[in-house]
Amino acid sequence: MELRTKLAEKLESGGFTVTVECVPPKGAARDAVERFAAALPSGVDAAIVADNHEQITASALACAAILAATGVEPVLTMVTRDRNRIALQSDALGAAMLGVGNVLCLSGDHQSLGVGPEAAGAYDIDSVQLVQALAALRDQGRLLDGRLVEPKPSLFIGAAAHPGLKPPELAMIGLRKKVEAGAQFLVTSPVFDETAFREWMTALRSAGINGKTSIIATVYPLTSAEQAEGLRGVPNETVERLRSADDSVQEGIAIAAEIASKLRDVDGVRGIHVMSGGSETAAAEVIRQAGLSRP
Repeated sequence: MELRTKLAEKLESGGFTVTVECVPPKGAARDAVERFAAALPSGVDAAIVADNHEQITASALACAAILAATGVEPVLTMVTRDRNRIALQSDALGAAMLGVGNVLCLSGDHQSLGVGPEAAGAYDIDSVQLVQALAALRDQGRLLDGRLVEPKPSLFIGAAAHPGLKPPELAMIGLRKKVEAGAQFLVTSPVFDETAFREWMTALRSAGINGKTSIIATVYPLTSAEQAEGLRGVPNETVERLRSADDSVQEGIAIAAEIASKLRDVDGVRGIHVMSGGSETAAAEVIRQAGLSRP
């Protein structure tokens, strides 16, 4: 199966990408996904579809398929917390069948942190093993049990990166495993401290990882000082800016746009992802203020 995604072509040709977060609706409202697609600003290359991140929502695979049908290129998030290897491989084949070729492999936050404390987690394989499994499925048509499938799915495989993890040497070992397993792009957790991120990127280049994958840096418009205080890695000056602002929501958007405009110039950064918690308006404004819009 030959399915070359626009995201893959752009990153592999050296282009700069802009992606946004798509949070599936809590109900069965297909039109909510279609409205999201229609509201996307110019210049967005793909939408990363969240998979039951903070609460139970409509299927990420279903929403990704709807986006693809509207002409918006999706990136399907696949979380190993909720599915065993059977379901994960089946979903990957189904995604390719539906025209969804970009996948982002995550382990996922533990269910006890909010999405479903009463649920049992699967955790049959971790995110590194999922990347490896999908790469074998794409390249060899081989399932984890050794059986072959035909035709092979065409997949562009990504994973997560966490610039704030300490010590950096240990974090680089984990990233190297993901890249060696087959991760073609890495999406970072939200960046709030540009200086610390630049240091992380220097370590990434020194470890020889940057040239083997594409780094997409994430920004997140905070809405209040209280929210900022509850997150790791937010500088004190950012908290105080939000606290003293007349409109903390607009200030959060301005801060995220400032960070995005700086990150795009960091050596090795190949794209910006705007994580907005479901606020398409905020995402669009960050993109506009950061100068990331295109005709």
